[in-house]
Amino acid sequence: MRARSGPTVAHRVLATRLRVLREGAGLTLGQAAGALGSHPATVRRIERAETGLDAGQVQLLLARYRVTQAETERILTSLAEANLPGWWHRYREVMDAAQQEWIGTESSASVVRVWHPALIPDLLQTPAYAAAVQLLRHPGRPPGHRDLAVELLQQRQARLAERSAPLWVLIPEAALHTEVGGVTVMREQLASLRSAAARPGCTVQVSPLAAPPHALTGTPPLSVLRLPAPEIGDLAVLEIAPGRTEVSDDPVGVGRCRVALDTACAAVPHPDTPLPVP
Repeated sequence: MRARSGPTVAHRVLATRLRVLREGAGLTLGQAAGALGSHPATVRRIERAETGLDAGQVQLLLARYRVTQAETERILTSLAEANLPGWWHRYREVMDAAQQEWIGTESSASVVRVWHPALIPDLLQTPAYAAAVQLLRHPGRPPGHRDLAVELLQQRQARLAERSAPLWVLIPEAALHTEVGGVTVMREQLASLRSAAARPGCTVQVSPLAAPPHALTGTPPLSVLRLPAPEIGDLAVLEIAPGRTEVSDDPVGVGRCRVALDTACAAVPHPDTPLPVP
């Protein structure tokens, strides 16, 4: 079964706007649903960007919220963009549901922060290293699917570079010694990592093997994605296990993740310290 194509940031912004307008009108989900002749769950799904935005439904909701004609026209004009499929739509067969949920945010993020406890994070992986990771995690996948997953990763990396969005990565030194894909693949990967760390906007911090534990020691891979859209808060992506990922936009939970990243980064060598690349 194919994964549902996740929402774009434009979709999430508009869905959030509809929720704010409902709450500003002092209406419950049930009261808003009455305007549609539907169940409250329908309005909840609209506000969570879990379903496409139907112009007729949106117009009925805006009328119920007593939104001005000018604001209504602005919102209806933005519907077309909000309903466009994301660029990643063609890769959906190699994406799990969790990735569908956060890839739209990553694709528009103004800052991406990553911790990985064992490997080079995917946004800094070379194609050969990424292919080796794909084979390790999905040995039963047809080679064509693994190739498509690597192509998806390259697209993510390219779009991050096009936006010049800052990328801040924290990894343990052990990740530099974990031989993924063989000696040649690792040599290329480490050279690429060294080059990436020298680029403006890319920060790579390494926790030394002999260093004491820090705030993220022993925790699964974590990403915190920040958007330039004030309507949407940061997103935290925690990979509990391969194929099991938790995605949260809860301000309290995301705040804890951000503090843990800050604390861990402050406990390891300064970003200007040369990488201990083997």
